[in-house]
Amino acid sequence: MKVTVLSENTTKGPKVTPEFGLSLHVECGGQSILFDAGSSGNFARNAQALGIDLSQVDSAVLSHGHFDHANGFGTFIEMNDHAPIYAHEGFDGDIFKKPDEYIGIAAELKGNSRFEVVSESREIGEGLVLLSYDSATSLHPIESGDMCVKGEDGMRPDDFSHEHYLLACEGDVRLLVTGCSHKGIANIMAWAKAQHVTHVIGGFHLMGVQSGEFGKLDGLADELLAYGAMYYTGHCTGIEQYAYLKSRMGNKVCYAGTGDVLAF
Repeated sequence: MKVTVLSENTTKGPKVTPEFGLSLHVECGGQSILFDAGSSGNFARNAQALGIDLSQVDSAVLSHGHFDHANGFGTFIEMNDHAPIYAHEGFDGDIFKKPDEYIGIAAELKGNSRFEVVSESREIGEGLVLLSYDSATSLHPIESGDMCVKGEDGMRPDDFSHEHYLLACEGDVRLLVTGCSHKGIANIMAWAKAQHVTHVIGGFHLMGVQSGEFGKLDGLADELLAYGAMYYTGHCTGIEQYAYLKSRMGNKVCYAGTGDVLAF
């Protein structure tokens, strides 16, 4: 199994360009999967530089309905004429960051027939399963922060019911792929315990944790370590927040930036 980071906030290499957002290319069991497409077509330019042919992608996944994971799919649709894009029900909602900053997907993507709406868990290929945990009980509160969804009755806090995750299994590797972990990475790992996850990659949405509050990450680090998985993170985790986790988790957590290639 191999994961290539096509787009993320940072990069260590000159061949690729970073961008706020996330896009990953997953190779599992002979299948090619695009997980998220970043904020723009940047991920596609990086894919070309890294030798990845997006026209050959078999299936795609949108982790949740935010622009920095969704808006590159316009470019993907132009480059690939067959791969379904699996998105959770509610992905195309009117999602805002208070007071009035729209952070949902681009208007031109709404209603596009290439998106296949998933309301529950779904097998999308051999060893590939989408997990939503919609009915799971949370061990920790799901914090909406300043994000909300506009409905007929006005604004309500976002419960991130439009978010889902990919479990990719090949041999002894059981990789959990997440976009931003808005439902809480500790919750997600607790829900995924039955899946015996060995590796995790994606954003952990910790960038809002201020330096004076880093102590609260101690408990998170302990919880994550207890699962025995290897973690690769970036994007919305935050650089300083990642550094603090690293100081607590050692070689069990690494930063995955644009252009990084991970082989399991």
